[in-house]
Amino acid sequence: MAKRRISEADGMAAVRAALAGDGARQIVATATRFLLEELAERAPGNALEVRVPPFGATQCLPGPRHTRGTPPGVVETDPATWLALATGALEWDEALAAARVTASGVRADLSSLLPVIRMAPRET
Repeated sequence: MAKRRISEADGMAAVRAALAGDGARQIVATATRFLLEELAERAPGNALEVRVPPFGATQCLPGPRHTRGTPPGVVETDPATWLALATGALEWDEALAAARVTASGVRADLSSLLPVIRMAPRET
């Protein structure tokens, strides 16, 4: 399990600020990284890599461990989509259908793990 780098207080403050529309790079970066840390905490493992460039990536889900190159499962999205998914404002299937997220590999389905925390009303 990865060691937490962002305190819960700082992470939640950044998530709230980002959801309220604060687009400052540091706020969005902290919120993104905090939610990635929370995902890794809730679903430890190395079978799936979740990437949110340019701010971070984490590995999660039990299964085969990879050490080099592209992992067997990869999910990638932008920070705004990740914040929406991780806080319940956007459903996994909707994000896939709208091409707001790419997912490859047999374990590249985060639907059962989302939202990581529920804070936002759903997007319409």
